[in-house]
Amino acid sequence: MKALVYDEYSVDDDFSKILKIKDLPMPKPKPNEVIFKVKATALNYDDIWGMRGKPLAIPLPHISGTDAAGEVVEVGRDVKNIKVGDRVVSHGNMSCRVCKACTDGREYDCRKRTIWGFETGPLWGGYCEFTHLPEVNVVKIPEGISYEEAAAASMTMLTSWHMLVGRAKIQPGQLVLIMGGSSGVGNYGIQIAKLFGCTVIATASPDKLNKLLELGADFAVDHRKEDWHKEVRSLAKKIPKPYGSVSGVDIIFEHIGGTHWNKELTLLSYGGTIVTTGATTGYNAKTDLRHIFFKGINILGSTQGTRAELEQGLYWMSQGKIKSIIDSVYPLEDAAEAHKKMLTGKGLFGKIIMKPSSD
Repeated sequence: MKALVYDEYSVDDDFSKILKIKDLPMPKPKPNEVIFKVKATALNYDDIWGMRGKPLAIPLPHISGTDAAGEVVEVGRDVKNIKVGDRVVSHGNMSCRVCKACTDGREYDCRKRTIWGFETGPLWGGYCEFTHLPEVNVVKIPEGISYEEAAAASMTMLTSWHMLVGRAKIQPGQLVLIMGGSSGVGNYGIQIAKLFGCTVIATASPDKLNKLLELGADFAVDHRKEDWHKEVRSLAKKIPKPYGSVSGVDIIFEHIGGTHWNKELTLLSYGGTIVTTGATTGYNAKTDLRHIFFKGINILGSTQGTRAELEQGLYWMSQGKIKSIIDSVYPLEDAAEAHKKMLTGKGLFGKIIMKPSSD
């Protein structure tokens, strides 16, 4: 089978130097595994971390790809609920399933957790023609959702759903600020907040603001402006709430990091919540503690989500309430170009997909 492989790390982010198309043997399923023909795999920023070998050294040689969708072609003898011909998408959070966190329904907190296609290997990911996963790490794709849409949702929609629904406990009528609304998680964040009947302010660079409005945001703000937070505060004061009278943002959906963090805290209402899943601009954020204790702010961390949450999100996709925004589709042969586009973010809106074959 054809696979995208690298056996050394990149020192200069010129991924064309390390990425190679190789012919590898077909995988064989373990008793609890399924083999599926990969139809689409979405790019994920952990691809970049893997190729850099930072922040951790991953197994080499390596096949990346955590967000894969395809058709099942073989199942192990112990597989019960997946059959040949099923359309499936990966749930890349590989946990032990027996520790307290896992049995409490928090498999994302499992201390033995690994991320498939990033920390697994060697040669075990989604950028190949065929791949294998335990039955518990795949979810059936509902009718009406394409392989490309499912792959895009696999990690990104799941992350957004867990942030807002699982962690922030979003409620109808709240005012939600989606930072970085043009990103993959931001795209889904806007739609999930609207699904719950919330008013949404979303931020992005100036060239992408109209797209945020088209996606469903009620207001769009240029977060590259020095005083972007003042515009958000002004909007928040004018937006009526269906109940209560506390002005300010109820939930902030955050993944930008250090450059915007402290200004974000000033925007929250009393008892408001900020939920964060990343730090693109840096981890060492300055925090004015007064905003936290005087206003009773809740600061929540979030990472990935559960298999059940992925199924919930896919259901709403099948109902037409959430959609995957696909920026572009590349063949495996153009993987270096695709990853460079993700790295720079130039002109990027939504998810990038790679397909191992033309069918």
